[in-house]
Amino acid sequence: MSSRSEDELEVDEAVRALLLLMPQLVGRAKRTQPPAELAGLALGPRHLSLLSYLLLDGPTTVNALATRLEVAPTTVSLMVADLGRAGIVERREDPDDRRRRIVSITAAGRPAIEGWLGPGTSAWREALQPLTPAERHLVVSTLRAYERAAAERVSGSS
Repeated sequence: MSSRSEDELEVDEAVRALLLLMPQLVGRAKRTQPPAELAGLALGPRHLSLLSYLLLDGPTTVNALATRLEVAPTTVSLMVADLGRAGIVERREDPDDRRRRIVSITAAGRPAIEGWLGPGTSAWREALQPLTPAERHLVVSTLRAYERAAAERVSGSS
């Protein structure tokens, strides 16, 4: 008789479950097409993250976005320029410090971005809400650890 509860998974059982689940998650993300306003833009995962941060947190500086995205401010500036040409985001002078630029989703772009990213945001909230802050931290840190380990294996095999 096993001493573990029915809710506990051995490592290999969890790996099997995640190997089945991950393609489903990726497939769902790929089927979630960007809005027509973004058609023709070569959007990468960082564009999605940038727009998600702006949607969740509101207007912010290029440097703050760069810190969150873990890229150089020049990379964020290039992404903002691409999205700005499409009328999705705007960059304006910070009234408190004229050297800084504040980036925000345009009023015209907001409905399309909310319609595109809103369902995923709501799904994550629903999945994470019942967890304790420590459990949420564990989920996020586990996914980060998986990404690091997977990246190391890909870069190590080249």
